[in-house]
Amino acid sequence: MKGHVGDRIVVESERAAQPGRAGVIQEVLQEEPERYLVQWEDGRTSTFAPAAGAATIEQQDQQSAS
Repeated sequence: MKGHVGDRIVVESERAAQPGRAGVIQEVLQEEPERYLVQWEDGRTSTFAPAAGAATIEQQDQQSAS
C-alpha cells in the first residue's frame, strides 16, 4: 500500500525489548522505491524508506482531510 501525505505509518520493532514507533507522513519524497518524510510521535522528523512488511500505513480518513 502506498502512503500519502497525512497517512499514519506504524513501524514494528525488530527487537522484542524495543517498542515500535508511529508517525504521520509529511511528504512523499520518492514513489519508487518509497521514501517518506515522517513526523514521529516523539516529535522527531526523519526520512523513512519502509522495507517489505516492516511498516503498516493507515490511510487518512477522507472526511477529516477535507
